[in-house]
Amino acid sequence: MNIKKLRKDFYFLQKKNYIYFDNACNSLRPDCVVEKINEYYKEYPVCAGRSNYALAEKLTTDLLGVRKNIAKFISAKEDEIIFTKNTTESINLLANSLDLKEGDIVLTTDKEHNSNLIPWIKLKSKGVIHKTINSNPDNTFNIERLSKVLCPEVKLLALGMSSNLDGVSIPAKEIIDLAHKNGSLVLLDAAQSAISEKIDVKYLDVDFLAFSGHKILGPSGTGVLFGKKDLLEKLGSFLVGGSTVHSSSYDDFELADIPERFEAGLQNFSGILGLGEAIKYLEKIGLKNIQKQKLVLNEYLSNELLKIDKLHIIGPEEASRRSGIVSFYIDDIDSHQLSIMLDRSAGIMTRSGQHCVHSWFKSREVASSLRVSMSFYNTLDEVKKFVDELNNIIKILR
Repeated sequence: MNIKKLRKDFYFLQKKNYIYFDNACNSLRPDCVVEKINEYYKEYPVCAGRSNYALAEKLTTDLLGVRKNIAKFISAKEDEIIFTKNTTESINLLANSLDLKEGDIVLTTDKEHNSNLIPWIKLKSKGVIHKTINSNPDNTFNIERLSKVLCPEVKLLALGMSSNLDGVSIPAKEIIDLAHKNGSLVLLDAAQSAISEKIDVKYLDVDFLAFSGHKILGPSGTGVLFGKKDLLEKLGSFLVGGSTVHSSSYDDFELADIPERFEAGLQNFSGILGLGEAIKYLEKIGLKNIQKQKLVLNEYLSNELLKIDKLHIIGPEEASRRSGIVSFYIDDIDSHQLSIMLDRSAGIMTRSGQHCVHSWFKSREVASSLRVSMSFYNTLDEVKKFVDELNNIIKILR
């Protein structure tokens, strides 16, 4: 993989001497994605699925093509792909559509993103019980602990496939097999996984899976919810209105087929088309190549950070177990101050704070961390510059 050549596909990386290390929050977009969005607004800025004129039919056909490609991307069927705004909406759609009753238990890990925590806590008003599975001391998943807490009342496991906090992945297949033996359903939040980990929903036998476009080189405001067809058929209605019904009267309505019944209102047509281009671009590069580059960068950075006094990496020290994320804190230095100084002094963009995982930080009494999240278009020279700049700042602050 020629990183120097690939970087030319990103206008942002050519414009200024930025170093972008906030990829876990939001990936950069290659020019082909931006061009596809512009093509929609310039060439056929119409509505799909409603009109019979040629441009509307072209758009409808193109969107169906994107749905087909996304289904292939995760080894699903076309009618098992629901377009949403992001992972957050996907999970909320599911939480508000599943037939969970009083006394039913939803299990999550103790380090879920708020998007895979708050929707389940909110169901407490219906009598649904939310419980967490505590991680190992190094933040890895404890499969034995899960086996002990599974019981007939556990109806759903909602788990981050890879954590945005530390990059650690769970043993998804093993968990799903165990859950299904218990009669439980499984939702995987794949927001952090989809850009570099081959996801095969058939092999995993996962019931539901969600991811966002903006983390996999696609536009913001795009997301996907996968669900097994027979399970989607059983879901209730959440958002209803235009596009979700075959017909209606003053007193009643007939829901549309799946997946349209879950895609209320006018969709983000340009965004969906852009997401389709992002998927094509990822497949052209190869997910294994992306993962390999992230590991090279992470290994170098982790080894350098471990030399710094009073610095703590969240999660395992081994870079191979943390994908492209290095989240750390230094005992005597404020993470926010570090992030600001890195940006002001060298144009290095990182994320500081609690990363939408407030519960984990509160339970550990850790104020915040600095998160460096790398992608395939980042280089070893950028990582070296970060290390040098970080050490210089630490000397100033100490």
